[in-house]
Amino acid sequence: MIPMTETVYDYAAVGIGPANLSLAAQAHRVSGIRGIHLERKPSFSWHPGLLLPEATLQVSPLKDLVTPVDPTSPFTFLNFLAAHDRLYRFLTADFPAVHRTEFNQYLTWVSEQLPSLEFGSEVTAVGFRDGAFRLRAAGREIAARHLVVGTGPVPRVNEAFRPHLGGTVLHASQFLERRPDTADRDVVVVGGGQSGAEIVRHLMTAPRPPKTLTWVSRRPGFLPLDDSPFTNEFFFPAYARRFHALPADHRMRLLDQQKYASDGIDLPTLQEIYRRRYAAEEIEGRRDWLRFLPGCEVTELSGSQGAWKIPLQGDDPLDSQVLDAEVVVLASGYEHRLPPCVSGLLPAGPTPGEPRQVHDDFSVDWSGPAANRIYVQNAARHFWGIADPNLSLLAWRSSTILTSITENQ
Repeated sequence: MIPMTETVYDYAAVGIGPANLSLAAQAHRVSGIRGIHLERKPSFSWHPGLLLPEATLQVSPLKDLVTPVDPTSPFTFLNFLAAHDRLYRFLTADFPAVHRTEFNQYLTWVSEQLPSLEFGSEVTAVGFRDGAFRLRAAGREIAARHLVVGTGPVPRVNEAFRPHLGGTVLHASQFLERRPDTADRDVVVVGGGQSGAEIVRHLMTAPRPPKTLTWVSRRPGFLPLDDSPFTNEFFFPAYARRFHALPADHRMRLLDQQKYASDGIDLPTLQEIYRRRYAAEEIEGRRDWLRFLPGCEVTELSGSQGAWKIPLQGDDPLDSQVLDAEVVVLASGYEHRLPPCVSGLLPAGPTPGEPRQVHDDFSVDWSGPAANRIYVQNAARHFWGIADPNLSLLAWRSSTILTSITENQ
């Protein structure tokens, strides 16, 4: 039983990325609900290592924190533009896609207006006692009836590469934070998804480009994002509901079939890379500068800082070779892991990094009473489909969680 004199929040959210920021923005407009959002970083940041000046969103900016469920909210992207007196110029510019740096400005602007957010408060432990979750953060205990976990994905790095991380070997997520010296060096980018493509494009157009730039992907080609109209219906709430109701084996087959609806490279980026390569090779005669190697697997790395050996295993035996590199960028994507602070409450699921079951309100099975719920953000792709880690259903998912919280106060 919760003591009458104790302050108990309706919910506590762990992590402040776009997902829990959306929840906070929507909860701010709901009277009678009290939440607290805790983040270990000192301020809001959204993939700061990949905010390259050329990078753009792969979704409409109207799929922001709130618009799809509450277009009258003061926290819309359009209101951000208006508040900064740039709406008319934005409309006139007619960008084909919004720059991620500007969307990050929008997210930061929202974070600065919400009193429920606490930065510099790392959650080190979560337990359950006397009818409430008990969170240890910033040297104090916080009590809440419900828990929302939204700590986001973590970089995926092959175990063989981990001992070499640092200096001239880095994950793409650290690119702008580490800012490796790539000028006039042999650089290898490993990974054929959007992050790899954006770093390759950035290096190709740098004022001081690499001496050589090699792009390696195990995919059969540098494959485009499927952004066609009917495919985009995979990112509708109604489709997510249908997907969630399917048997597990059917969901797994669909995830495999729909891979490039979420994990391909957007066409403008591919076009820019191809055109720059054409100009370098055909117009400038620089045929020894770029090497693009799809269908090649990288499984090991040897050598020392600035003098790396990278063996390739190719689909075609002629592609099997050993690359020399001074800088290695691992654009190997991300994986979802539930944070250690909640691991004692949740039974391990069949899919690494995901809970055993995720219900239709994004709550999960756990070892305590059903009246107190644990919700997950961005950790249920195998239950909700390819849209789960995407911005597209951010507002809808937060609205669903918030509705469940208010109904279970």
